[in-house]
Amino acid sequence: MPDKSSHSAAKDVPAQHLMKVALGEMEADLAIINGDVVNVYTGEVLSCDTVLIKGNKVAYVGQNAQISIGSATRVIDAAGKVVIPGLIDGHTHIDWFMAPGEVIKYGMKGGTTTIISEIPGIAFPLGYRGVIEFIRAVKNQPIKIFVTVPPMVTKSPVSQEHAITVDETRRLLKMKEVIGLGESYWTPVVKGDPRILSLMAESKKAGKKIDGHSAGARDNKLQAYAALGVTSCHEPTTVDEILERLRLGMYVLVREGEIRRELEGVARIKDEKIDFRLMGLATDGPGPWQLLRDGYMEFVVQKAINLGFDPVLAIQMASLNVAQRFGLDDFTGGIAPGRYADMLIIPDLNTIQAEYVISNGQIVSRNGQLTVEPRKHIFPEWMLHTVHLPRDYTADDFSIKVDGARNRVRVRVMDMVTDLVSREAILELVVSDGEVMPDVERDIVKVAAIDRSYEPGRSFVGFVRGLGLKRGAIAATTMWDTSDIGVIGVEGADMALAVNRIKELAGGIVVCADGKVLAEIALPIGALFCLDPVETIVEKLDGIQQAAADLGCVSPDIRLTASVLSATAIPFLRICEAGLFDLKSNRFVDLIVD
Repeated sequence: MPDKSSHSAAKDVPAQHLMKVALGEMEADLAIINGDVVNVYTGEVLSCDTVLIKGNKVAYVGQNAQISIGSATRVIDAAGKVVIPGLIDGHTHIDWFMAPGEVIKYGMKGGTTTIISEIPGIAFPLGYRGVIEFIRAVKNQPIKIFVTVPPMVTKSPVSQEHAITVDETRRLLKMKEVIGLGESYWTPVVKGDPRILSLMAESKKAGKKIDGHSAGARDNKLQAYAALGVTSCHEPTTVDEILERLRLGMYVLVREGEIRRELEGVARIKDEKIDFRLMGLATDGPGPWQLLRDGYMEFVVQKAINLGFDPVLAIQMASLNVAQRFGLDDFTGGIAPGRYADMLIIPDLNTIQAEYVISNGQIVSRNGQLTVEPRKHIFPEWMLHTVHLPRDYTADDFSIKVDGARNRVRVRVMDMVTDLVSREAILELVVSDGEVMPDVERDIVKVAAIDRSYEPGRSFVGFVRGLGLKRGAIAATTMWDTSDIGVIGVEGADMALAVNRIKELAGGIVVCADGKVLAEIALPIGALFCLDPVETIVEKLDGIQQAAADLGCVSPDIRLTASVLSATAIPFLRICEAGLFDLKSNRFVDLIVD
């Protein structure tokens, strides 16, 4: 049974103790014997080696270990098995839907022992104080979690005004848990946004890394971006894009997560005659569905192997390569003396299925069953009440009025090309009693964004086409790059009901129709995540997806679609509390065209 007591990270074992174990002058605490060890530093598989662990670190790897195995040493016989380094997620977001402890549980089960996460979800509605609290939540856990400071690139004036300041960023960069600046979208960087350039300068001054987001950048613009100190990107979706970045000395982290799965599409890069030391793996978000049904980084590495990547290379891309990218390789990323004892024992080189997971020298999981529990973090009361709407909403709040006696108007509509990407469409809509009406027959419904944090109640209502919604409404507090609530709906009354229910829940997702709530999930912590087990979250999200589909919605993941309508990095027409923003022209545009 797992140890239910609070876990606290062990203090670093004195280096002299590691030396004495290596010399046979002190007993190891844990010995893994007879296993084949994957040496990611040389790309070799070393047969029948022994790994000696003292405290939280490796003391010795080799075949002359018997002198340090004593009566108090716990011994694991790995004969016929393979020992590989603990897996690292090189870029992710763990501040969405699931509490950190739930992600940690699945990490420990499958062999993910280090997570590098950006946390914009927390930063936009809760600012510097929210980031500090999140860092407290992930400290001293059985596995290691590092964060990057979110640069908070946004088109929302409210969010821009309340973004983390340069001084706050400077303070965060001094924390050992913070390893750099998060993904800075290339367009504002290359255009010389003074705030982002200041954040980048502070990161370099602190000796920390700068993560990249260069989707769509090529040639001169990409090189200008790299010249400013950006040293990685997780956005390439083709082999040519990967090669262009690798040749510039940029690390490329191929994504295989719940939102974006690109490993299969770029797998032929394995046949290129290149050095892969700058190539890594990441999830960019291990959502609840993925964790429950596929697993975490063990799934990603296994998929790479199944796609034909050499197993040792696949393991390197999820361990040493990522550690080197973030300057963590002096203490993690491989199995060697002085490094943290993070490793897993698997049946064979082609089967990434952890029989043992060891993190910080402690056995945290055996055959998928936890032997320790994550440290529980009590979130403060203020993080449970972050939906600050000043009043209840009515149907009139979602009415779009026009002056005059016009029967029709031309309207700028968010036209969904995919479940994520939108373009501009100029369409004619009927006006009834001075109100512009949606047109369900033409798949045009209302969409609104409402600030919930800084100017509560400030809102904008527009139109969206392509979601298939025939009736009802869907609301969510998880909109990206803003502190907004997003609402999609046919009838104003149902949109109001959804928002009012979200206010009662203190955050979440609500689907309703005909005056009734059909499905919901409460996300009370920052209005972003809850403490429910992953299994419960998946069940509720399945219910939300089914309820949305019953209303005609064709989005394969309405949770995601409702959240990205405000995303600054996804083309082209976006919405926030201040209006419609055209990313191509980089300006707010009018809803009513004429």
